[in-house]
Amino acid sequence: MSMIITLKKDRKPICHIECLHPPADLYGLPRELSIDSFVSRGNISDISALPQFSVAPAPKCTRDKNEWGRFSTYMHKQDVVAIASFEQCKLYLLPPPKASISCSVNVAYQIGSTCTVDTRPRDCESGSHLAEEDGGHNTIMARGPPNGGDASSSLPKFPPAEDRAHHFTSETCGGIQSHAMKERLPERNFIRADPSYLKTLGQAHSGWIFGGIAELVDNSRDAKATKIDIFVDMIKMKKSGNDVPMLSVIDDGHGMNHDEIMRMVSFGHKKSDYDDKDQIGRFGVGFKTGAMRLGKDVLVLTQTANSRSIAFLSQSLNEGKDNIEIPIVSYCRQGQQMEVDTKAQSHNLAKYNLKAIKEFSPFNKYLIGEKAALFCGGTGTQIYIWNLDEWGSGCCLEWHDGLEGGSSFHQGDIFICSRRSRSRLGQLNQKVPLDYSLRAYLEVIFLVPRMKICVQRKLVKSQPLANFLTKTVIVSGEILRRPVELTLGFSQLEWDQANCGVFLYWHGRLIEAYKRVGGMIHNADVGRGVIGVMDVTNLIDDRDGRVWVHNNKQGFQDCEAYACLEKWLGEKADEYLDTNFDSLNLDEDNCVYKPDCEWVQCDKCRKWRRLPSTFDSRALDTQWFCYMEPFKGKCADAEQKVKPGIVIVSTKRSGYDSTPKGSCSNKVEAVSDATNTDGKLPHSEDVKHQALKRLKRGPSKI
Repeated sequence: MSMIITLKKDRKPICHIECLHPPADLYGLPRELSIDSFVSRGNISDISALPQFSVAPAPKCTRDKNEWGRFSTYMHKQDVVAIASFEQCKLYLLPPPKASISCSVNVAYQIGSTCTVDTRPRDCESGSHLAEEDGGHNTIMARGPPNGGDASSSLPKFPPAEDRAHHFTSETCGGIQSHAMKERLPERNFIRADPSYLKTLGQAHSGWIFGGIAELVDNSRDAKATKIDIFVDMIKMKKSGNDVPMLSVIDDGHGMNHDEIMRMVSFGHKKSDYDDKDQIGRFGVGFKTGAMRLGKDVLVLTQTANSRSIAFLSQSLNEGKDNIEIPIVSYCRQGQQMEVDTKAQSHNLAKYNLKAIKEFSPFNKYLIGEKAALFCGGTGTQIYIWNLDEWGSGCCLEWHDGLEGGSSFHQGDIFICSRRSRSRLGQLNQKVPLDYSLRAYLEVIFLVPRMKICVQRKLVKSQPLANFLTKTVIVSGEILRRPVELTLGFSQLEWDQANCGVFLYWHGRLIEAYKRVGGMIHNADVGRGVIGVMDVTNLIDDRDGRVWVHNNKQGFQDCEAYACLEKWLGEKADEYLDTNFDSLNLDEDNCVYKPDCEWVQCDKCRKWRRLPSTFDSRALDTQWFCYMEPFKGKCADAEQKVKPGIVIVSTKRSGYDSTPKGSCSNKVEAVSDATNTDGKLPHSEDVKHQALKRLKRGPSKI
């Protein structure tokens, strides 16, 4: 195996050279190599201890032959070493034993004690920088000194008083030798990343593993995906022959080109100054922290209209190494085929990286081809994670495919094995499905769901939570001179599960669920069934670009804005309880209350449509479109919304008659709005309702 490189000095080409069997860790050699200086061989100690390989001239014309002859003659007669460098590597071209136009030379090389984790150039205060990649070095490597020793002890030593640079040009080879002092460049500093850092990344979601899955779902939403599938399958490992579970996350988003996937696997990159209200990603660490929390090894297969890339972030591959290596292989479209993108990496580097992927993963070329066929010529990203985190002797996740058929019960789901509810201030109930059921969590993860989400290949029935409440009140106000809006209402389901609290969204993504405020904190039964929904993007995003959200997107930082928010929410929740719970009675006959408005989502335009109050939502087809009953409209019609300041009064509807006739003595009298199909809300004075029995707050009086 060999590769051709153009050797230059002072930006002038000397000759094309062929690297004979370059070592594996130098497959990222650039296509052009420039000689920086010449140093007397006697002034370099310990150079014989460095690893070596050979290069031979590969002239393409008579001029190349002559220039190589002058170059080799000069090094042979003067006994000097030509020094060239690229990125964190330094090459020493040793003088040949004899001078000729066809002689080969040995090259010693030294890999620096530090590493790059991003191929883009970065400035630092000392004036050092990461070298910009030449030829697309697409294996991100973090290298250190051999055997963990001191890097400075293995570097060739240059005596300061005799550190001379011999400038080489074609004119000096004829016997005219010029010696000039050349100021030495400062040493370049790079980030060192030990493989144990991959495990450290996963600690960001150590408290809740679904936070890692949410990071991957966020990336799909940011990529404008219309559909995402999340499921666990069994796959056979090639080395052990055992079947192991593998988590798959597949979307049909825009996909990523070579530069974008390099940024995704890098351990930090510049945040965009552009603030997109619909963009969730902010910190540049979500993929790494999420994937490493879920499992030890992850393979990413992504495709755009003109490219395809494979990236492998693996603890297994880097086990026992001093630094992290992330193989990446990129392809570009050539007609109807995908060929290796030589602008991103050489064929040898692509072959080396693909070999590493096949050796340390259950994927071979046939399985990779099978997965690539899932794109069906379109775009998207596929993420496969195996060696999943453990719970005892098994996997921390538990998955069920559910029952076949159109039943809405026993749908496929992925559970956290512990089935433990997350700790919340004032909460005594331990039945919170959102905390351990992925399906329940993804139902409410987005404020306005647009993307189709499937868990274990069964569609998740997403719902905009604010639209599925009864006795709804929309409260507007100001916090720190910024407008805010809170939706409060009652949920029969949450009443049955003894839950309550406020759902806080940021950029349309759920950050905190069932946050108890006001009187809810001091008594577990206060506010039972009352749910609040609020988007706090305008309040939490500071005007100077700072974001008061934790990097794992599972909570808010302790800041003035959040403290004022808690106080305001407590006041409004208590006012709602005082006003509405005194006038609403949930009697002992288990009367079931429908939401004020029921909504359905079109499977084509993904817009939400309001259903008439007399329509039984259980009669809807599994796939529903705007032209169907009862909307009978078009996808182009505007989406209906409830305006701020409007109070919606709930009614008991026959569509939810779950009790025997005559069993409920205190029925709610409501004005029928069967003709109300234009989206208008009923007037509160037209609806007669009975009061809710006030719940006890605190100990009873003696």
